[in-house]
Amino acid sequence: MKLQYIAALMTAVSVFAVNAEEPASFPEWGKPYAVTSGPHEHLLASYYGINSWSPNQRYVSVLRTDLNGRLPEAGERCTLGLVDLKDGNKFIPVTTTACWNFQEATMAHWLNDDEIIFNDVRDGKFKAVVINWRTKKERVLPMPISAVSTDMKWALSINYARLSIVRPDYGYAGDGQDPRETVEWPEDDGLWKMDLKTGETKLILSVAAARRLMPATEEVKGKPGRPLAYFCHTIISKDDAKIFFLARSINWFDKKIHKTSPWETTSLTVNSDGTELRRCFKDGWKGSHFNWAPDGSHKLLVTAVWNGEKREPGSRFDWSPVEFTVGEEEKVRRIGGGALDWDWHCLYSPDGKFMSGETYWTKNFERPWILVRLSDGITKPIGSFYVPKEYRTTHWRCDLHARYRPDGKQIAFNSVHEGSRQVYFFDIK
Repeated sequence: MKLQYIAALMTAVSVFAVNAEEPASFPEWGKPYAVTSGPHEHLLASYYGINSWSPNQRYVSVLRTDLNGRLPEAGERCTLGLVDLKDGNKFIPVTTTACWNFQEATMAHWLNDDEIIFNDVRDGKFKAVVINWRTKKERVLPMPISAVSTDMKWALSINYARLSIVRPDYGYAGDGQDPRETVEWPEDDGLWKMDLKTGETKLILSVAAARRLMPATEEVKGKPGRPLAYFCHTIISKDDAKIFFLARSINWFDKKIHKTSPWETTSLTVNSDGTELRRCFKDGWKGSHFNWAPDGSHKLLVTAVWNGEKREPGSRFDWSPVEFTVGEEEKVRRIGGGALDWDWHCLYSPDGKFMSGETYWTKNFERPWILVRLSDGITKPIGSFYVPKEYRTTHWRCDLHARYRPDGKQIAFNSVHEGSRQVYFFDIK
């Protein structure tokens, strides 16, 4: 998809005005530039939408690796480090980790200017580690993290060994957790809450507890494995009151070749204490990429299948960005009125007025990126990034996975458009 085509397509969206407020002016984006370089490859140290800047905005957390063309094997380590933005983008190695992948990296979060929390293998188990990157002093917590609260007091945890079976590009290889691969709907595993000071953990929602809201599974004769249900992709609202996550199930799996049946997805929210479990959409809407509103409200951007149907037999799903508020799910609105249908990585700008959307490659192997004004759906093309052949395989692909600096003046992303996996910035006025 060429930029000229994107521009023409998105201009048409202006007819879908949703209110009469004075529209916000589109910010000016500079040209993308790399803050890392070869001979090593680099990626941001967490999943899309997660802040990568230190509170003082001097450092950005990244991973460095020489691995490409396959998944990391159990115990295979890469380097967690920092890019010093005030010293010529110098790379500062901090430590290494064996809990990482090309999609969510090691789920690193800044706790303060000196401390970072990330996932690693310690004593043969998947755990979270808090490290003072200056002194290298560490504190080990009993479970790995999948999200951290805004107040930095607690985190969510999921089963990354089970995830390695069903989504190996998001899980961690090895025996760091019990995957419970013979238990379809475990009652003793699911969504965990962990106190970051004491390490106390509590199962706030079991996989079995979500069964009534998820599609039924079915064993398939002649296929390996068995049906499995699991949780993934957790994110905490800015007021720390609610959690959005994806609940998925498969009918069979083959660990040897990293293949499963197509997964069924249900988008769910729950209070941070595990109460008030709710579905976000009707049957068939599924759910993919998502972001909580920055103002602390319980409003969400999610890519979902509009009306839960395919356009016609044999065609693709109508993935579309939608916006809704928890508790008012029936009022969901389709961003762009159908003109933006695609599986975008939805990301609110820090002021909540725009949606950044970047997505998968087109037939020309270009990844388009757009900015949408949420008040009226008018869209501006940001760029298009080429994907070389060696990065087109699912498990080690390089998604752009953008995230804003908290003040909105920069956005960071991963890309391979210059031939290797590196970290890039846009400056924003």
